[in-house]
Amino acid sequence: MKRKKVQSGLTIVSALCTIFVGLAGGLAVGIGFVAFLTVLGIIPRLTQLTKTGHQIQAYEWAVIISVVVSSLFDLRNGSIKLYSSLLIPVGLANGLFIGMLAAALTEVLNVLPILSKRIGMKGKLILLLMALVFGKMAGSLFQWLYFVEFE
Repeated sequence: MKRKKVQSGLTIVSALCTIFVGLAGGLAVGIGFVAFLTVLGIIPRLTQLTKTGHQIQAYEWAVIISVVVSSLFDLRNGSIKLYSSLLIPVGLANGLFIGMLAAALTEVLNVLPILSKRIGMKGKLILLLMALVFGKMAGSLFQWLYFVEFE
């Protein structure tokens, strides 16, 4: 009888820990995404380049809807069957996004020296860059080795 109480208590603690870690991870990713968009200024830059500043709310809603839909799609492990003729526009859209992201990231690299001064790491910019690189490598390896199923 005591074993069942202990076991159900562990199940509740395990469930609560899972909920906490899931919410914390989601919050961290959400904050990172918003900071990423804010620091890079992607939406204002797009409206500036395309001279469509009057449609900024449409851009914002497009980002919000695409994040929610892609998150739901990812959580359900979905896949899309596309005709080969649709692969070209999808590939072009992905290429445009990656190109714009790379261009925005090159502008952000100018922020790193300022950041290193503000957080008290003046003269240690290499350490800051290496921490970013190794953090990205560790996260990528963890995702690929733990979450991706190889066939």
